[in-house]
Amino acid sequence: MSALRDPHRRRLLKAAAAAAGLLGLPGCAGSPARWQSDPFSLGVASGSPAADSVVLWTRLLPARGALPDGGQSALPVLWEVAHDPGFSRIVQRGQTLALPQLAHSVHVEAGGLEPDRWYFYRFHSGDATSPVGRTRTLPAPDAQPSRLRLSYASCQRWEHGYYAAWRHMRDEQLDLVMFLGDYIYEYPNATAAVRSFPTLGWVHTLSDYRERYALHRSDPDLQAMHAQCPWLLTWDDHEVQNDYAGTKEGDPYPWGMNASGDFAARRAAAYQAYYEHMPLRASEFARALTQHAGASELRLHSRYRFGRLADLLLLDARQYRDPQVCTPRAPRPSGLVSPSTCAAWNDPRRTLLGTAQEQWLDGMLSQAGGGWTVLGQQTLFGRRDNLPGEGELVWNDGWDGYSAARTRLTESLRRHAVRNTVMLGGDVHENWVGHVKADYLRPESDTLGVEFCGTSITSQAGGPELVAARLAENPHFVFADGWQRGYGVAEFTPQRLTTTLRVLDDARRSSASIATLARFTVEDGRPRLERA
Repeated sequence: MSALRDPHRRRLLKAAAAAAGLLGLPGCAGSPARWQSDPFSLGVASGSPAADSVVLWTRLLPARGALPDGGQSALPVLWEVAHDPGFSRIVQRGQTLALPQLAHSVHVEAGGLEPDRWYFYRFHSGDATSPVGRTRTLPAPDAQPSRLRLSYASCQRWEHGYYAAWRHMRDEQLDLVMFLGDYIYEYPNATAAVRSFPTLGWVHTLSDYRERYALHRSDPDLQAMHAQCPWLLTWDDHEVQNDYAGTKEGDPYPWGMNASGDFAARRAAAYQAYYEHMPLRASEFARALTQHAGASELRLHSRYRFGRLADLLLLDARQYRDPQVCTPRAPRPSGLVSPSTCAAWNDPRRTLLGTAQEQWLDGMLSQAGGGWTVLGQQTLFGRRDNLPGEGELVWNDGWDGYSAARTRLTESLRRHAVRNTVMLGGDVHENWVGHVKADYLRPESDTLGVEFCGTSITSQAGGPELVAARLAENPHFVFADGWQRGYGVAEFTPQRLTTTLRVLDDARRSSASIATLARFTVEDGRPRLERA
């Protein structure tokens, strides 16, 4: 059946367009005058901020019982934005619909706001009122803010621990959170899980993905951090399937068995569920549906200008990439490859970001000013040889597996003379801090910026005992640690960047304490890391 004749796609497009305000609102059932239990059980969130607007999110899902009409009808939701948490000074208010086609999620694009200002927001449905969220707009593009505090984080596998990191992050006085992927994992319960799923199976269908997101969103510490400030969001692989690449499926677990069936349908379901649970713009989701069959694309790469202080470029290194090459298959799939044995390794046509996103990024870098240029992307950027001594083994699922694409990016940084480049990453469940080099095979080549690849919120590291030897093998990195979980806090001022690595004593305990593992500074105009 063609995409245009697909009735599911037509219904989804109509719902997304209505949610984005592109069509009149469809008929709906009234919300119950009294809810039997809290319909805002997943909390509230904000994201996709601009100087005059921000996206406000919630999803109607009663803590107990069912939605009215068996969840088949759209439900009206009132929203409010105010200057104060008591809502005595209302700035904006309106009504939207929680649509069944989108799991009764709500994505309000609240506009008409003042730049560089904090606001409070909440939702109402019947007699129920949501928790109060706190959000902010970005400074005007020509403003000169004195400070930006941003946290970067990734990888929060449910079974591997508790979300104490999010609880501690609330005390960091942040302007923004940048989440860099693996919000959920598609796996069944882990062996010796710290906390288990209510259901044990693999995630494949739209209802599976919705259930997994709802589970994560039920965590009170994660909810509280979402309500604290806006989030900038991108994904990695586990939001769909481990190591998938573009339209090609990843590891067919259990190894050697294709359990996924129709991967295109699985990816579309995963993308839709991701949108349903994130504070992303409804207009962007509607655009994707208009141009493509089903929810088969969802543009996440984006630019957020924090005045003249920082240009935040959020990348998507998963959706448009070419497949990995030369993956060993015995005794089980592994991404560690010796480049000398792989003829396709240096193919200049291979891309991690996709041609269109590469061109977009080059255009954004051409506009870099005198402030900080921050690239938020999924993984470790610098080359990492994982084999101490003679020979080399590098990871084919990260930038090392797409060396020509990495070179194009570093050449773009150099060509446009980008002044203060900062790479933020995740995925590897370890902290790595280093310098961005023009040519990683020549240590004497120009240093173009600095890199902070963060550890995980909970997800365990694969081999923390190997980190010290790998650090010694790769001198462009100055610090690494694989033992502890947590997040990073980057504070930008016109004079310097200060990045603090914050780690838990034990992510397996809900009462885990937090400490500073290391702190680094970078002076304006001087891409050199100094240990504070």
